[in-house]
Amino acid sequence: MTLPLTDTALIGTCLAASALGLIVLTSSGGNGQTVADANQVQSAQLEAEAAQQEDVLEQLGASAVPGTVSVDAEFGEQVRSYLLQNPEVIFEAVAAFEQRNAEAQADMDRAILEANADALFNDTHSWVGGNPEGDITLVEFLDYRCGFCKRAHDEVLELLEADSGIRLIIKEFPILGPESELSSRFAIASLRLGGDDIYEQVNDTLIRHDGPVTPDYLDDLAGDLGLDFEAVVAEMESEEVGNILAENRALAQRLQISGTPTFVMETEMIRGFVEADVLIETADFLRN
Repeated sequence: MTLPLTDTALIGTCLAASALGLIVLTSSGGNGQTVADANQVQSAQLEAEAAQQEDVLEQLGASAVPGTVSVDAEFGEQVRSYLLQNPEVIFEAVAAFEQRNAEAQADMDRAILEANADALFNDTHSWVGGNPEGDITLVEFLDYRCGFCKRAHDEVLELLEADSGIRLIIKEFPILGPESELSSRFAIASLRLGGDDIYEQVNDTLIRHDGPVTPDYLDDLAGDLGLDFEAVVAEMESEEVGNILAENRALAQRLQISGTPTFVMETEMIRGFVEADVLIETADFLRN
């Protein structure tokens, strides 16, 4: 699910609302009674804050604890005073929460990658570049119409130049409309008809192309590569090419990949654009 706010903003809102609710509650005397007994305006404010907390918790996949919580007056005043004097504690708690979440996500990613390792690293239809005998395999899920994929292209090339031990696998994953689909089908058909070198040229050309992808454009590209365009079109429309795209989409779904570019380097999943330095550091980390 795509959240309307960042995780940090959501968690910060939740914690801040909780802290504010505690401050208001303890200000009433901390006798365990609701604020409505003394002030209906404050009660309405607390109800609005509680509703906001429930909305935030629901977006985070959590739920609020039902019931009224009584706070010891002395303890409540101590907490209130501490939070007023040290509001940065709330953000320290957010940072710790995010760190635990990131670690849990990484553990879950590794388990999913292990379960799908064969489809990721050993399928018979994806293009393999870099060093086919390399000790580190990088898989990239890409869409030729994706601006971040275009930016990542040169970063991947820089990685391959800096590290001769990288084996690169490209997974065609068109998710941005008909032109993306057309581009991926053309690339796969070119690989099947022309081989690895032709695909590498097609991949580089399509990812750098900054205009519309039309049949005329693909006809010209096929001609430049010495391919029979009619044969390419027939291959693009074939059941085999359709099955390859279906397998890539099913694999992405199992890996919980919904955007491009997404990189898988051995046991690590990297979602979104990253610079070459990050990829190089990840490869060094995996080796050590």
